[in-house]
Amino acid sequence: MRFLSIQSHVAYGHVGNSAAVFPLQRMGHEVWPVLTVNFSNHTGYGSWGGPLIPADDVRAVVAGIEERGVLGTVDGVLSGYLGGEEIVDVVLDAVARVKAANPAATYTCDPVMGNAKSGCFVAPTIPPLIRERALPHADILTPNQFELGFMTGTDPDTIASTLDSVDRVRDLGPRTVLVTSVLRPDREADTIEMLAVDDEGAWLLQTSHLPFKANGSGDVTSAVFTAHYRETGSAATALERTASSVFDLLQTTLESGERELRLVQAQDAFAHPRMQFRARQVR
Repeated sequence: MRFLSIQSHVAYGHVGNSAAVFPLQRMGHEVWPVLTVNFSNHTGYGSWGGPLIPADDVRAVVAGIEERGVLGTVDGVLSGYLGGEEIVDVVLDAVARVKAANPAATYTCDPVMGNAKSGCFVAPTIPPLIRERALPHADILTPNQFELGFMTGTDPDTIASTLDSVDRVRDLGPRTVLVTSVLRPDREADTIEMLAVDDEGAWLLQTSHLPFKANGSGDVTSAVFTAHYRETGSAATALERTASSVFDLLQTTLESGERELRLVQAQDAFAHPRMQFRARQVR
């Protein structure tokens, strides 16, 4: 498959396209990265170098690809952090152009806003932009549990309340939703879950909770799930494969003692998932 991935880029470390592109390539897919920033490192370090790329320049890259006459071969468009209205316009214009050339193509929106530990860490203008502009055009949405609640004005914690929040966000556009970092109070100790929902049902998968923060893991998860879902058409299979790969990536990173994801060292986990987890249907 072929993916057009409109995301940030860092030279050091792995977030945005620097996290999403290599796993997809290692899985055997073609990826055309379009950069929205070109930073030295992710902003979690507190300082960084490099430019934000003007929206018109991002648009020009997409237009250049279109001039090659290849947008009709794109299977999916990916986007992550959306820094403002102009970039949202560029992404949605690219989605419209791809879908005009290939109506079977999908758009995956990773609605980067925050997490349960840090709260919302984007500008107040960003969540309404995602909810009102991006979601109606998305086919696949990959929020964490906090972002799901933030978009729907709910406080999901149990399976039932999380499913209710997913149904609310599916009413806004995306038919397939992957919820990461699901933390329900009655789960087993030291575990974390993911929930995948589409028109065929809902599946929950549990893994051990590894005790560290890994910037970029959500970007990897969104890209890998999209590829598996498009390839298999099964939310349960895509969930199992994605969880297997991402868990082994995180385990490898934790054991290394490094702060940045060990994408290269864990590359076999993307090419050949161990399938050590099973999803159970909850609806």
